[in-house]
Amino acid sequence: MKKDNIKSQYRVNEQIRVREVRIVGDDIESTVMNTRDAIRLAEQKGVDLVEISPNATPPVCRLIDYSKFLYQQKKRQKEMKAKQVKIEVKEIRFGPQTDDHDYNFKLKHAQGFLSDGDKVKAYVFFRGRSILFKEQGEVLLLRFAQDLEEYGKVESMPVLEGKRMTMFIAPKKTAPKKVELPDDEDDDLEEGQDEEETQEPARKKPQQKAQKEYTGPKVEGEDFDD
Repeated sequence: MKKDNIKSQYRVNEQIRVREVRIVGDDIESTVMNTRDAIRLAEQKGVDLVEISPNATPPVCRLIDYSKFLYQQKKRQKEMKAKQVKIEVKEIRFGPQTDDHDYNFKLKHAQGFLSDGDKVKAYVFFRGRSILFKEQGEVLLLRFAQDLEEYGKVESMPVLEGKRMTMFIAPKKTAPKKVELPDDEDDDLEEGQDEEETQEPARKKPQQKAQKEYTGPKVEGEDFDD
């Protein structure tokens, strides 16, 4: 389907029905010429005449192998899609009286969402008379934002709409790396420990010799007692 979409965007060879075109291509000087002559020139070079800019006056055509041209366009589209950042919005729901265990559980999920580059929509849902605790819900959301300040920034402060108080948090460009930093620190500690271990045996050698000299007399003493 993608190839068909690309093909429908460009006319090639006899599909080009204008009187004259401007030709471009590798090792070809840009010039305006009759369309039939341009098609003949393309045939002589073993390539195709591809219309790349139909709205120009006259239209611009490239002398290039059509299959190669389609491959280049497809590759270019993939590169453009790869550069586009897809941001999803993840919802996290609270109650006005959410306990600490539930809060920490949802906080951990929010950290993961923001680290992955997604937005977080946090909201407090008020049921029935719980709307009386709207101030408590606002405090909860502000605490949530403060606990996530290393991972994201608040796009909109808590706003009450109907029975929901909503707040949006966007990910930061550089998300904190929780795993890599401790690993590096552990490596440094292990290297430091190795250096210390290599120095410690040199200091303990005299003590070991003293123990060996002392164990001898003990055995002889026991023989004498017998």
